[in-house]
Parts: sequence; structure tokens; C-alpha cells
Amino acid sequence: MPRLPGNEQLVTRLGKPLCSLREINVLDVQEKERLYRALLPPRLFSVLGITPEASLGADGAPSVEFIAPVGLGFTRIVARRSPGERDPLFFLEISDTAYHQIELSFCIITDPDAPRFQVDVDAMGKDNWFASLGRNIPEELRSMQAGLFPNQVRRGLRLFTEFFPRFERFVDGLGVDIITAEPLSYDNAIRYEKYGFDYLTGRTLMLRINEEFRPGGRLFSRLDGSTPFRMPGAELTVRGRSWAIHDGILDEPWDGVRIYKSVGDFAGVNTFPEREPEEEVR
Repeated sequence: MPRLPGNEQLVTRLGKPLCSLREINVLDVQEKERLYRALLPPRLFSVLGITPEASLGADGAPSVEFIAPVGLGFTRIVARRSPGERDPLFFLEISDTAYHQIELSFCIITDPDAPRFQVDVDAMGKDNWFASLGRNIPEELRSMQAGLFPNQVRRGLRLFTEFFPRFERFVDGLGVDIITAEPLSYDNAIRYEKYGFDYLTGRTLMLRINEEFRPGGRLFSRLDGSTPFRMPGAELTVRGRSWAIHDGILDEPWDGVRIYKSVGDFAGVNTFPEREPEEEVR
């Protein structure tokens, strides 16, 4: 049963309770799109120039695509102003887990009118899969100087704050208690902390990173200007630390950090309490 005040169980048009994405995905196209559309923040439709009831842009081209295969507990939602745009405004992937949880796999929100940085491809122009298959250092440097975070090709629209409460209510409406995720960078982990997440794995790493970025720590001493991503003072901000970690300042790869949120609860975790205020560009 739902835990959030005023929330209701998600049901089909015939009143049958829904408990998973897999159950939603067997419904007819119109009904499952109606349910998934509730995840989208109203301001997104304003940016797209369409009404929440529509899926088509002004030119008749699909602007919101729902990929929800029958037989799978997996859903992808992609919103574009036009088919020719390289980067979607909104990209969401969610899935059922084996433990009756919902995984927030990806949520990428970009401003299509902002300058683009080619940090997602290598020197040959091939997709580098979040820099795991090679880096584009000149573009990363331009991106960092523009105030972006690692792997961010454009600045965001600041819509995650509007999206996440809708997502949590959606998960709650399925009677699911736990949301899981895997932060792909240090700044992602810190950002999720602000939304009430705790750590399944990686909390010890996050606390160790905080200690080692303090004066006298191992990571603090490595902020020696040896690369543009390791400048003194980077330890003071989430952005600075995240770029240094992206640059390989740790003795281990950024991996194995898993987080969760209990629906309706705020964990209150803060592994970088002394960070300086900085602009949130996502």
C-alpha cells in the first residue's frame, strides 16, 4: 500500500492494482503511456511546446517516446523537441529489480539551447561510454571551465527537483518501498544524498574521500596542479572533487557505489558537510 500522504495505489482503468513496471507494460499503449506520462514534470511540456496530453510536437513529429516492452520490467522515456536533435531534453530509464524495488538507472536532463561539449566521444569521435573507453581532454577542459560536471555534455534544465517527487509518488503508487540507483560520478552521489538516499555500498569510500581531501590528506596533496583537473582548491567543492576523481586521482576506479531510498523517508546522509556553496548547473 502507498506510504506517502494522499497518494493512491496505481490501478488500471478497470481498477486492477498495479505492482510493477512489468504489469504496466502489458497494458495497451494508450493506458501505459497515460501512467508513465505522470512521471514527466509539467515544465518539460512547456519547453517541448506541447500539452501534457499530447505526444506530438508542433511539426507533428513525436516529441515524447515511451519504450515499455511487453514482458519486460523496463521502461525508457525520451523527450525531444524534434527528431533531428542529437541530445534529448529528457532521458529516463527505470526498471524492476528482483527484490520488488524500482531502479532509477538513468535520468539525464539537458538544455538543448546550451553550448555542447563533446565529452561523450573519444578523439576519433566514437562514443566513449561515460569516458570509460577513452577521454576527450580538450572538451573536458572546456566543459569544466564552463562550470559543468564530468560527463555533462550540456548544462541541465534544473528539472530533476521537479521530476523526483513525481517519481517517488509513482513508485509508492506501485506499493514499492525502495528506489535504488548507481551514481556514475562523485557529484551524482552527493546530489542523491540531497534527495534522501543512503548507501547500499560505497559509504565508506565516500567518507574516506572526504577525509583524504582535507588538508594533510592523501588526495589533498595530489591537488598539485599536475593537470588542469587537479588544481589546489578543488577540494572545497563537489565539482572540483568530482573532476579530480574523474581524472583518476583515486587509487581505484570510481565503481561499486550503490544507493537506495526508502519511499517517504529522508536518510539525512551528508558525506561532504563542509563543502562550499556552488552553482547547481544540472
